[in-house]
Amino acid sequence: MKLLFPKIALLLLTFLIFGCQKEYTPITIQAELLSNVEEVSNQANQLSNVVSSNKSETEIHNAFSKTRIAYKKIEWAVEYFTPDPARFINGPALDELEVEENKFLSPNGFQVIEEYLFPKYEIQNKTELLREIAVLKGNLAQVREHLKAITISPDYVLDATKMEVYRILTLGITGFDSPIALQSIPETQASLSSLKSLVAKLNSKKSKTENEITSLIDKAVAFCKSNSDFNAFDRATFIKSYLNPISEKLAQFQKDNAIPNVIKNNAINPDATSLFAKNTFNVNAFIPSDEYKFTAEKAKLGEMLFYDNALSKDQNRSCASCHNPEKAFTDGLKTNQSLTGTSLPRNTPTVTYASLQNAQFWDMRQTDLEKQSKDVIQNKEEMHGDLKNSLPKLIQNPKYKTLINKAFPQKTELQEWQLQNAIASYIRSLNKFNSKFDTHFQGTSTTLSSEEQLGFNLFAGKAKCATCHFIPLFNGTVPPIYKKTEQEVVGTPQVKNGKIISPDLGRFTQYKMAQLKNAFKTPTLRNVAQTAPYMHNGVFTTLEEVVDFYNKGGGIGTGINVENQTLPSDALNLTAVEQKALVAFMKTLSDSKN
Repeated sequence: MKLLFPKIALLLLTFLIFGCQKEYTPITIQAELLSNVEEVSNQANQLSNVVSSNKSETEIHNAFSKTRIAYKKIEWAVEYFTPDPARFINGPALDELEVEENKFLSPNGFQVIEEYLFPKYEIQNKTELLREIAVLKGNLAQVREHLKAITISPDYVLDATKMEVYRILTLGITGFDSPIALQSIPETQASLSSLKSLVAKLNSKKSKTENEITSLIDKAVAFCKSNSDFNAFDRATFIKSYLNPISEKLAQFQKDNAIPNVIKNNAINPDATSLFAKNTFNVNAFIPSDEYKFTAEKAKLGEMLFYDNALSKDQNRSCASCHNPEKAFTDGLKTNQSLTGTSLPRNTPTVTYASLQNAQFWDMRQTDLEKQSKDVIQNKEEMHGDLKNSLPKLIQNPKYKTLINKAFPQKTELQEWQLQNAIASYIRSLNKFNSKFDTHFQGTSTTLSSEEQLGFNLFAGKAKCATCHFIPLFNGTVPPIYKKTEQEVVGTPQVKNGKIISPDLGRFTQYKMAQLKNAFKTPTLRNVAQTAPYMHNGVFTTLEEVVDFYNKGGGIGTGINVENQTLPSDALNLTAVEQKALVAFMKTLSDSKN
């Protein structure tokens, strides 16, 4: 009996330690997180002090860098748990547009401060700089209060950890949030290092995967330290050898520790093992509501409708008339043609990967593919059809009867919204993710050539393409949340080599905001080698011409007067070899026909 009580005491102690671990871990993470938020605030105070004291430019730059590094240690939580203040802490230095209310919010945060400090600090900007630092500290205080009030559970911490790896890949190493100072590589070290302690605290099952993740992070940090130059950084190797394996190990770690997925309608499937896996993206994240969910049966019906002339008024045009699969679902024309053969003002975009964005058409006038299909079918210049009038003919058509019953088995009679949904579902089936680029980063097939890898590294670095065409969708839907699709003002000329901007006002036609004059959606570059000519007006006939335009700084760089250009107007200074490599890389984005 004397030995029994110590054993019981030991069992009780073990239960108290490990039984309470789920409750202890989030509290520990939350406490450390709040302490780290305080550290960022302290560094911001130091930055304010060195500016107020008129210290040297070097001292001010160093203080700014320390503040940014401190922020990167908490970025995983700030972006995930407090997205509203986060956009004013580390969002782009562009007006935040709320088009439905016809108003905008001026930018704040690190990127605005960076513009005051780099490439050279001018003391006459001191007052405005101090004001921006004060706003930053106010937003950090808001973050701190929010993080105090919420409960942080292991499933959300792990989900935030996975999102941070994706954020590093898509926004961090590309220079998206350090566009002038180009401090992205040192900051990546801080972001990655912050994840190690999270994994350690979540490892309730003592999974050996923790050690593998830690080792990978340490190697990734070492790679950054030995390759710290922004323009020369080998992103292709960094992603394939470190970031993708870290993502894969995090997925395994989640299974080992029986941590459930966070239930949310997110663009990234919760079971995705990396940002490049074939099943990563969820098309249902972009549908209007649950009844529009994708099914193969709907897509089969939609495919027949897509190629059927019956939806046009005179039954002489289908969706495929302008979206030819042999040309990556474009028409190869400079601009689309009307039913009467006259040229319309805009180029026909591809519908491949169109389902992975929150806006349709160049001017973004529709939010989803269902509305997009109806818009085109009823447009007098394009198809001049009427979905409602088409319904009786389709219902009576024997070749459609079986497809309709399989696609919508719960309905006794086909409805207009279902026609739209079927066509949209077919378009949602056109995301193959099987290009040479994809198979390289999936590790399933051929590797990129040295020229193509150089092109990718330029795309995601020196050429700054990936700061608008986000990897791996290469469109303007902002990762890793994918809730917003962006537009840009690049200053596209009316004619090739011209000095006058295209007269097409783009989004300004719908929303009379000065920032939206000549603004157009950032399109996907997937299959771009098959979708010439380029730009909203088809002004450029080759990818080489497009690269040359951006290399010079867009409209402003080529001598066009563009008051609201969002594209940086500085020349990229790409060499002839680099421009050729960039084009070679973009050609790897073509889907395989196999």
